[in-house]
Amino acid sequence: MNNFGFIKVASTTPTLEVANCKYNINEILKIAEQAEKEHVEIIAFPELSITGYTCQDLFRQTALINGAEQVLCYYMEQTKQFDLISIIGLPLKVGDLLLNVAVVLQKGKILGVIPKTYLPNYGEFYEKRWFASSQDLRPTEVVIADQKLLISAKPKLFSTASGVLFGIEICEDVWAPIPPSNRLTLSGADIIFNLSASDELIGKHNYLKSLLSQQSARTICGYIYSGSGFGESTQDLVFGGNALIYENGRLIASGKRFSLESQMVTSQIDVEMLRSERRDNTTYINAQRSSELGIEQIDIIPCFERETNVFELERAIDPHPFIPTGEERDQSFSDILNIQALGLVKRLKHINGKSVVIGISGGLDSTLALLVCILAFDKLNLDRKGIIGVTMPGFGTTDRTYNNALELMNKLGITSREINISKSVLQHFEDIQHNITVHDATYENSQARERTQILMDLSNKLNAIVVGTGDLSELALGWATYNGDHMSMYGVNASVPKTLILHLVQHVAKLPQMATIKDILLDIVHTPISPELIPANESGEIKQKTEDLVGPYELHDFFLYHFLRHGFTPEKIYYLACNAFGVDRNAEKSYSNTTIKAWLKVFVRRFFSQQFKRSCLPDGPKVGSVSLSPRGDWRMPSDAAVQLWLDELERIVD
Repeated sequence: MNNFGFIKVASTTPTLEVANCKYNINEILKIAEQAEKEHVEIIAFPELSITGYTCQDLFRQTALINGAEQVLCYYMEQTKQFDLISIIGLPLKVGDLLLNVAVVLQKGKILGVIPKTYLPNYGEFYEKRWFASSQDLRPTEVVIADQKLLISAKPKLFSTASGVLFGIEICEDVWAPIPPSNRLTLSGADIIFNLSASDELIGKHNYLKSLLSQQSARTICGYIYSGSGFGESTQDLVFGGNALIYENGRLIASGKRFSLESQMVTSQIDVEMLRSERRDNTTYINAQRSSELGIEQIDIIPCFERETNVFELERAIDPHPFIPTGEERDQSFSDILNIQALGLVKRLKHINGKSVVIGISGGLDSTLALLVCILAFDKLNLDRKGIIGVTMPGFGTTDRTYNNALELMNKLGITSREINISKSVLQHFEDIQHNITVHDATYENSQARERTQILMDLSNKLNAIVVGTGDLSELALGWATYNGDHMSMYGVNASVPKTLILHLVQHVAKLPQMATIKDILLDIVHTPISPELIPANESGEIKQKTEDLVGPYELHDFFLYHFLRHGFTPEKIYYLACNAFGVDRNAEKSYSNTTIKAWLKVFVRRFFSQQFKRSCLPDGPKVGSVSLSPRGDWRMPSDAAVQLWLDELERIVD
């Protein structure tokens, strides 16, 4: 059949869910099925469309990377009867690198993989945080769906059955001074496909269209641009969903921007016309003289396959990875305290501050924060009376924590204040018409926010700053009241997990200069962890125990460490935890496999659902290799989907 040099192409903007690979591939598949029915020959999907572009530090998670590859294989299986050529974006492990790639597929086979060359790392973009450039890549063989592929930086062109040549570049590539499409077109590419994820800004859309029009005209090609749309995280950016098709500088088809629905825009490119234009353009012909790019190939020597593959873990797994060990243990504890204190010292010097306000509950977190304040004030030679410790008893406060708080403040020589919140909270309940006998989130959070309001207002009155006491473990689980104890003016414990806080307080208790408060500190260490927002039991003891509600902190800290530090999959974290805490491992404290799995599910669910609290954290010093600061170690969309991680947990057999 004579097509007269025309080829039908499609640009798409599928809706997606951030980090939900299964959902995304199904949306991609729906569009592909429609494209096949409409006899589209080549279809392009946006950059990183399988995972979503806005996964941020989730790109460091092995579960996400593996999940993307698995659903790619699913797509290959579902489309193996299709004539359609698909170009799909995803993150791909290649040797020691993680690449942002476009994969070209047809009839259930991978025809080639194109890695992104230019990685934006300015303004709102920071791709170099996760990805390597094609310029960093040496030829490497990978296996996907039992298919061996040699991935290299050498430019590639693809030829359809009718002889149309097309090439691919990814987003920023076209913004570069010398885009890859220059070389590709001068080497014969009739059409360029661009898989993109460019956010919307005032005036940017017109600039983008001008850029694409110029590139299409300069290289005399068809240019198909597929940009991310609805479903990407709107934590800081918005993606309008640009589907644009150009032919020799002219826009011949475009989609509807800011649509909430998946879109496919199709058009026919007149390749014969483009080739005719090139033949007539002597400048284009002359430019072809220097178009060849030679890249030296490195031989890959394969190892022999192992005949047996039996695995059993033969190394010990530390159940408490945050806790320093060995001879330098005490020095490490001292270093941590000094890092925390020095952070506060710098903040006080910057604002010429002489006072801080801190809530003292008689619990672990506020005790450590107070000790850090003492150390900071001593370093600055400031009077400890400038530390205003405020105990704020409420409905759940027990005599044990109340007395420990008062005695600790008294013996450390700080200014001590007591403000009972009961009357204020009762008035608030009356104002919002809340039944005091209903001990729900409103009942609890009202108390936490009242305490924070008191601290904030006192800091204004006394020309001081509020020092936060919340810790890393609570931030990971979201175990903090939003705009309550979640907020402060400087959070000294922000990167210190609960298990480490316990050991730090124990360390301070052993110091000779702290002999007068040793017994208080040790009693605080042995006090059940609780926000004390629910009334005590009949014996006057703590009724609301945090670890009964959200799980043991030593398990959660273990999960957190391996989730963030290494990006391990839930399956691997579970396996390691069973080895570290299993009942047959002679661990100091043991948990059944079923218990470990149950609390790991809680961790994963809460970690994903509570990111919004971490996205607006106050400043605080980083003390170890793991931090959840949204400005430093962990940048995650607040609306990322958790399903991929939960699905893997469901597949685990206890």
